[in-house]
Amino acid sequence: MSANTAGDVTIWHNPACSTSRQALELIRAAGVEPHVVLYLKDPPDRAALARLATRVEGGAGALLRRKGDRWKELAPVLGLDRPDVTDAAILDAIAAHPELLNRPVVAGPGGAAACRPPERALDLLSR
Repeated sequence: MSANTAGDVTIWHNPACSTSRQALELIRAAGVEPHVVLYLKDPPDRAALARLATRVEGGAGALLRRKGDRWKELAPVLGLDRPDVTDAAILDAIAAHPELLNRPVVAGPGGAAACRPPERALDLLSR
């Protein structure tokens, strides 16, 4: 694959997450230098999350990280663990608590996805 510009691919990245690091490494190994968003330092606003949710297979629900201490703490309080949780509630929760973003999220010419496993990122690099 020829080198692409950062405008083609964006990764919402957490350097402390091994899956996120692996996805970033795979993208770069494919000859792409993505735009890297350190979402814990520069969290996306609610509108950006809503736009991203329209591109991600599974919508807002796919953007929500459903494990970890923060999930356990916030899910019952915010109603995120309810089967009838709305996309709006999910997006509001992630906007207020960016650590609830399922990482890494990659957007590219082939769409957008929460990349677990990290190899899913490679599918998003092609047109």
